[in-house]
Amino acid sequence: MTLPVHGSSLMSRGMLAVIVAQFFSAFGDNALLFATLALLKNQHYPDWSQPVLQMVFVATYILLAPFVGQLADSFAKGRVMMLANGLKLLGALVICFGFDPFVGYGLVGIGAAAYSPAKYGILGEITNGEQLVKANGLMEASTIAAILLGSMAGGVLADWHLLAALFACVVAYGLAVAANLLIPKLQAARPGQSWHPLAMTRSFFQAARLLWRNGETRFSLLGTSLFWGAGVTLRFLLVLWVPVALGITDNKTPTLLNAMVAIGIVIGAAAAAKLVTLKTVGRCMPAGVLIGVAVVIFALQQTQLNAYALLMVIGALGGFFVVPLNALLQERGKQTVGAGNAIAVQNLGENSAMLLMLGLYSLAIRLGAPPVATGVGFGALFALAIAMLWGWQLAQKRRG
Repeated sequence: MTLPVHGSSLMSRGMLAVIVAQFFSAFGDNALLFATLALLKNQHYPDWSQPVLQMVFVATYILLAPFVGQLADSFAKGRVMMLANGLKLLGALVICFGFDPFVGYGLVGIGAAAYSPAKYGILGEITNGEQLVKANGLMEASTIAAILLGSMAGGVLADWHLLAALFACVVAYGLAVAANLLIPKLQAARPGQSWHPLAMTRSFFQAARLLWRNGETRFSLLGTSLFWGAGVTLRFLLVLWVPVALGITDNKTPTLLNAMVAIGIVIGAAAAAKLVTLKTVGRCMPAGVLIGVAVVIFALQQTQLNAYALLMVIGALGGFFVVPLNALLQERGKQTVGAGNAIAVQNLGENSAMLLMLGLYSLAIRLGAPPVATGVGFGALFALAIAMLWGWQLAQKRRG
């Protein structure tokens, strides 16, 4: 049975199923990252290989970007989410059974690349425009709760028993697949498109050009790309920063520090849902600049209490910054190229930024740059980049 697309209550069956599926899927993603990092450490891989693991994951997003948006828009998005979580489950099993962790993590990346346009695109189909920022807030809150618990589970279980940590990821992905079955089967947004690879690639880059030419969507794409590129780099920086700055060498502490960022993002996302609308998206920009400033201050800390507090502040600023930008892109994208295509274009931008920032970070570590100095430079560059984006946005408004 195919249900009509409609926007109703935020607490509808469809919305609750999406949120639960997203929680378990994101829980698995974050637990698996820290469990696999512990595996690399246990098997004596070099330090610079840790960001390379994430680069393999990110590369799948970039390579599949021309295809996953059309996949999300051509079929019921709940079923696409189920298929994607099945691929994540397969990747976790590959790592759990002792095969190459880079191959297994690459499979998880393929699943994640297919999952993202569907999970965000479906929000515009089960809620209306006025509720979209709130729906994004719920999605981010579910994601951050999963990051919080998944990161902690991955680190704590890896300290206790590595195989138990990997098995917990398998279970989480299995539960995500089960939750996807409860999502009502909505109508496909754009059925009947060509599946020829060249035609799909051409269609994707036409959508990308259309979004980058529009001032509002270009602003959203640049902002979210900078944020997520910085976020994933900070996550890996913490792994090397903790032993140097705090003198702690376990797997648990970096995951707990990541959890503080997660708690902060929940707070920031809630504040954005109350204080920012699609018409007042510019209010989020000062928070973006302050993220970079807070990272600089954080990198210089030497006590756990200050580190935990500052990372919660960084998370809150991040949630307030990125949630309105996501909602803006989904709404404008749905009106022009389709929500699935818009999120796929966003993923290409975000993951290109991640690949670039992780590559530079891995190079800096390989060349012997101290983690503290790397953190200070990273925070300063991020603050400068967001300030420039903010200035450009204000100039665009004056011209308009």
